[in-house]
Amino acid sequence: MHVADVHLTLHRLRADELRAEAARAVPREPIRTRLGWTLVGLGLYLVRRPAGHGTTTTRARLA
Repeated sequence: MHVADVHLTLHRLRADELRAEAARAVPREPIRTRLGWTLVGLGLYLVRRPAGHGTTTTRARLA
């Protein structure tokens, strides 16, 4: 067997193990999902907001 074939075979075996482990994992709680999407929405809101809208930033000027 060629070295690349061995590598691919080991990779496939590990991927199968990881898929099986993920299938056995406990699903996340709905509260965590809701909180996550709320934080995503807040982040998108802050990114889309214009820079001068409602912010108080102080910039120091170098003399």
